[in-house]
Amino acid sequence: MAFSVNTNVGAMAALQSLNSTNKDLSTTQSRINTGLNVASTKDDSASYTIAQTLRGDMGGLKSVSSSLSRAKSVTDVAVSGAEQISDVVNQMKAKAYQAADDGVDQASRDAINKDFEALRDQIKTVIDSSEFNGTNLLKASGGNVTALQSLNDTDGATAGYTPDTLKVDNLELDLGKTGGTFEKLTTTSKIDTAAGAKTMVDDLTTIATNLNGKLSTLGAASRKIDAQATFTSKLSDVVESGIGNLVDADLAKESAKLQALQVKQQLGVQALSIANQAPQTITSLFR
Repeated sequence: MAFSVNTNVGAMAALQSLNSTNKDLSTTQSRINTGLNVASTKDDSASYTIAQTLRGDMGGLKSVSSSLSRAKSVTDVAVSGAEQISDVVNQMKAKAYQAADDGVDQASRDAINKDFEALRDQIKTVIDSSEFNGTNLLKASGGNVTALQSLNDTDGATAGYTPDTLKVDNLELDLGKTGGTFEKLTTTSKIDTAAGAKTMVDDLTTIATNLNGKLSTLGAASRKIDAQATFTSKLSDVVESGIGNLVDADLAKESAKLQALQVKQQLGVQALSIANQAPQTITSLFR
C-alpha cells in the first residue's frame, strides 16, 4: 500500500461509515421521539399517503359519531316523553271508565273530571318539555331530526357529495291537532257527563292504539341509531388500528437498534481516529 499525506483512503472510508451510522442513529432517534416509523412522505410515500387518506376518514367518522350522538339524545328525550304520555293516557282512560258509570253521582263525576283535566294538561306539559338542542319530536312545530350515518355518497360522483343520512320524523302529538294522534283530545276535553265519558273511552282507546304505533316507530328509530353508533365506533377503532399498522414504529425494535447504533458510532469514531493517525507513521521514515 502506498504511503501518502495527500490522500488518506482509510480516513475517508471511516468517515463515510461514521456518517452513515450517524444518519441511521438520527432516524432511529426520530422514530423513538415521535413513535412513528413513517412520519413524512420522505420516509415512505405510499404508506404516508394511505395513512393521510385514512386520517381524513377518521375525521369524517368523528363527525358521524357526533351527529348520531345528537340524534340519539333528541330521540331518547322523545321516547321518554312519549312513554310518559302513554302512561297518562292509560290513567285518563281509567278515569273515563269511572265517569262513564251511570251509577256515579254528579259530585263524584266532577271530582273524577278534575283529575282527568289535570292529566290532560300534563300531556301538554310533557310535549312542550320534550325538547333537546332546539328539536322536539313530539310537538308538530318542533321539527325532525336528521343525522349522518356513514361517509357514503348516496349519489355517487354524479351530483357532488350527498351525505348518507337517517331521519326520525316528528310524531305530532299536539292536543287537538287535525289528523294527529290526539285529534279527538283537545285542551278543553272533559268527562263531566256520563255520555261524554263514554265517548271519551272510545276516543282514548283509539288514541292509545295510535300512540302505541308511534312508540314502536320511535323505538325502532332509537335502536337503529344505537346500532349505527356502535358500528361507527368499531369502524373508527379499526381505521385507527390500520393507520397504526402503516406508520407506527416498533419501539422495542427501535430501542434495541438504538443501542447497537450507539456502539457502532463509538467504534466509528475510534476507527476514524486510528485512520487519521496513519500518515504520522510516514515521519518515521525520515528519522
